[in-house]
Amino acid sequence: MRTASVFVPALVALAFSSGLSAQDRYQTAPPEVRRVLEAARPPMLWASPTGTHAFLGDPRRNPPIRELARPMLRLAGLRLDPTTYAPHGGTALTRLELMDLAIGKTQALAVPARGRVGLPQWSPDGRHFSLVVTTDKAAELWIGTTATGALRRVPGLRLNAVLGGAVTWMPGSTALLVRTVPANHGPLPAAPEAPAGPRIQEHNPTQGKGAPVRTYQDLLQNAHDEALFAHMATGQLQMLDLGTLKARPLGRPGMIEDFQPSPDGKHLLVSLRHKPFSYLVPADDFPVRWAVWDLQGREQKPVADLPRVEGLPIGGVSTGPRSLAWHPLEPATLRWIEALDGGDPKAKVPHRDRLMLWPAPFSAKAQEALRTEHRLAGVMWTETGRLLVREYDRARNWTRAWLHGGAAEPRLLWDLSVNDRYRNPGNPVGRILPNGAYVLREDQGHLLLTGSGATPQGDRPFLNRFSLATGTSEPLFRCGEGVYESVTEVLAPNRFITRRESPSEPPNYFMKGPGQAERALTRFQDPVPELRKIQKKLVRYKRPDGVDLSFTLYLPPDHQEGQRHPALVWAYPMEFTDASTAGQVSGSESRFTFLGGTSHLFMALKGYAVLDNATMPVVGNPETVNNTFLDQVVASAKAAIDKAAELGVVDPDRVAVGGHSYGAFMTANLLAHSDLFKCGIARSGAYNRTLTPFGFQSERRTLWEAPDMYLKVSPFMKAHTFKAPILLIHGEADNNSGTFPIQSERLFQALKGNNQAVRYVTLPHESHGYSAQESVEHVLWEMGAWLDRNLKK
Repeated sequence: MRTASVFVPALVALAFSSGLSAQDRYQTAPPEVRRVLEAARPPMLWASPTGTHAFLGDPRRNPPIRELARPMLRLAGLRLDPTTYAPHGGTALTRLELMDLAIGKTQALAVPARGRVGLPQWSPDGRHFSLVVTTDKAAELWIGTTATGALRRVPGLRLNAVLGGAVTWMPGSTALLVRTVPANHGPLPAAPEAPAGPRIQEHNPTQGKGAPVRTYQDLLQNAHDEALFAHMATGQLQMLDLGTLKARPLGRPGMIEDFQPSPDGKHLLVSLRHKPFSYLVPADDFPVRWAVWDLQGREQKPVADLPRVEGLPIGGVSTGPRSLAWHPLEPATLRWIEALDGGDPKAKVPHRDRLMLWPAPFSAKAQEALRTEHRLAGVMWTETGRLLVREYDRARNWTRAWLHGGAAEPRLLWDLSVNDRYRNPGNPVGRILPNGAYVLREDQGHLLLTGSGATPQGDRPFLNRFSLATGTSEPLFRCGEGVYESVTEVLAPNRFITRRESPSEPPNYFMKGPGQAERALTRFQDPVPELRKIQKKLVRYKRPDGVDLSFTLYLPPDHQEGQRHPALVWAYPMEFTDASTAGQVSGSESRFTFLGGTSHLFMALKGYAVLDNATMPVVGNPETVNNTFLDQVVASAKAAIDKAAELGVVDPDRVAVGGHSYGAFMTANLLAHSDLFKCGIARSGAYNRTLTPFGFQSERRTLWEAPDMYLKVSPFMKAHTFKAPILLIHGEADNNSGTFPIQSERLFQALKGNNQAVRYVTLPHESHGYSAQESVEHVLWEMGAWLDRNLKK
């Protein structure tokens, strides 16, 4: 039976092409597409700190819309479930297995079926793990034993995860710190029957400075919101004994956000949010007080009380201590970063940041450890006590890494553009110490570095051994040709796990080491063999100005030599400071093709060629790069169409363009400023840049500093010049800064008012990305029907 030729694309096209009309019920995908949506995926794998065991977890992909429709509080930039004191929605696992890495044997864990199972957290010694299971009523804590896989629920404990993770293992692995809903916490504050008065905000320029802020979502609006936030965020810190599962309170309830045990297990670093709240910024920028507690919950030493952060310069940082944490190799030494430029990236100063250290008993003053010329982007200690320091040069969009340690002068390890994928040395590999602290692995004066291994032919991931003495690397592993294989876990300097896939073989995990025979840990089979008929190829070409470009071409399963297809160009613009990095290739044609969610690649099953990740670089000075945004994206789009036509696989007169978020912004602009496309699909975008006046994406200027540019790149202002129909899709609960649903609403009204062809779909309960099964199927239906209407006439 030749069922594949019937399935692709005939049945799919029939089911997707029922015609477009104003309707208010979810459309469903055909059974064949739903089979692809529901097909099993290779699970995630994460190993224990000791490298003896690993979890294999299957994330749940598309919950039912009724789950998204549960009551939700939108407070201070957070989205909360008022019953569970946890984030609304979130990651969940449908299956969790425990693997003994020595023999490759797995056992399925008996995770509760009645709740949303979160990602497990290993104890520092790897002998136990914790799980947060969120039911309809509470976020529960479960404890597992690695040797047996047995799980126990901690009775009588309701976690409070409003301000972040609610569970941290103590050094020694015999106890856990947990943040819980306080006993007798009471009901949510009731809304007033009538307002007590108007809402008033005022700014006095004589009493402060300007407060430019991004257009954040879900901010506090009134006194009742403040009361709700304070109620939801208030938690009780407790110490849970692993043996007895009994908990004892530490200190008093408060809006406890961070709680970190010191490496010696004798102190706690605790942060608490407090009033006055803000109506301009999210909870992350509310006032916060840091202090050191003892293990009874008594304050030993105040560390910092930082005011709310309103009015940071674009690209700036807060003043005062930031990134507070414990030094991983000292018993109890605090470390933090302080700005030396007032947090202003435009200030002219010899040094921007400094690293501070403050050892227990915290009686002397904190000491400065080092200063950096540019913004301090990260500090990481190696196992032997050497310090790797990263700094970021905003003016050039550049990064440098330095090695500090001993009496020698700091030594530069690497110095390159943030966008330089070809020269990227990789990321240092770390490990968890028995005290729970994280350090970089150091083996006989060498770091281990993993990276994507970008090349002009595509990514070839690697694991390198990097000499701190000479700055040279030697490969321990490099992905071969014709496959895509990356290192997912490093268990020891000579022992690691890889994930390997190819166009014909699904991802599987392998145990490897230099000079050792590899051992397969999993043997997953292809869950959807029909998709292997989709042809894939990495295509490289140039823009007229010489900038290198690329896209990954996907051809329909029934493609025949010499056949030209209608096409969809899917893209997301990126800014670059120079043409050499703008043209670097990302991705690999050697990866296994999966289709899921609202992926535009499903359109290949309908008979369309898809030009995926068609690069749209915008090259120039980072201060003014968007002055030429339109010219560059139009030139890039034309180059992509011309190349696809040159290959003989695309009909250049039947091409659509699409994108999500900033890609939607690009899509609308291409329709307004060129006649290259027959239609467009714009999902969750922003189209009127006067509504994002304090910067957008990488734009560093405000509307008042560059008014002409803001207006020029706003497709809303060109609603009367659109050259082709556009499909607008937006989640009605979009949480992304800058892409409020009003952006799509107003563009629809502008286009309709100017008699332009437009369709606008609002997805109930959906955020910036779309997750509910019903929403996913409907979006796929909308996209397919829209392309059929406009490209298959």
